Amino acid sequence: MNYHEYLKRIKKGKIFLIFNRILLFILFILLWQYFSNKNSINSFILSSPKKVIITLLNLYKQDNLFNHIFATISETLIAFIITSFLSLLISMYLYTHKKLSITLEPFLTIINSIPKVSLGPIIIIMFGTNKKSIIIMGILISIFVGIQNIFNGFNQTDKLKIKLMNSFDSSKKDILFKLVIPENKNVILNTLKINISMCLIGVISGEFLTSKMGIGYLMLYGLQVFNLDLVMSGLLLIIIISIIMYYSISLLISLYKK
Repeated sequence: MNYHEYLKRIKKGKIFLIFNRILLFILFILLWQYFSNKNSINSFILSSPKKVIITLLNLYKQDNLFNHIFATISETLIAFIITSFLSLLISMYLYTHKKLSITLEPFLTIINSIPKVSLGPIIIIMFGTNKKSIIIMGILISIFVGIQNIFNGFNQTDKLKIKLMNSFDSSKKDILFKLVIPENKNVILNTLKINISMCLIGVISGEFLTSKMGIGYLMLYGLQVFNLDLVMSGLLLIIIISIIMYYSISLLISLYKK
């Protein structure tokens, strides 16, 4: 097998994988509708694809659909940009200040284990019932995961290479920017994929607590008025947005690597 045949084989494998995923998704939708029609599942609670589509069309006709989608996406992207920047900056600072990082390490783990939704009332009191509180919730849920991933990657840098640079009297700044960060480029880029998903989770959680716009608000409103078709529609929108954001970041990363 030559190189070109090998590339074709890989390409066919990727196409086959995508086809299987799409087929599985379509099969799930068909089975969901089928069991709903047969009353094998409670369509009031679990809704059905038909009801979800009707609900989304009604939202579109009322000029509400894209307003809610845009609100959630914009809040997620703002939280993502801030989180990604702060995660890298704080990880760099901790790496160059070993004593501080050793002191703070257990506290970072403890803070990360706290359910951030429980901080919602405090955030609302401090920042108000507005968009700012939602973005802060998105940042809080994602930033500690980002810091730990990047910082752990920095600590896994080849020790022999660090010793070699130290033998040439390299400064901490030189070691960080010329060795540690380039060596962990993939770790940083992969953390971006995690950050975008975590920020979306945080934003939706924030919209549950305080919002008059967004997909989280739609789902909460649907729950309050027992319109579970609206809840399932919101869940479907979150899944679609999550997939689009994840693959958009993946595409940007792949273009950057080229």
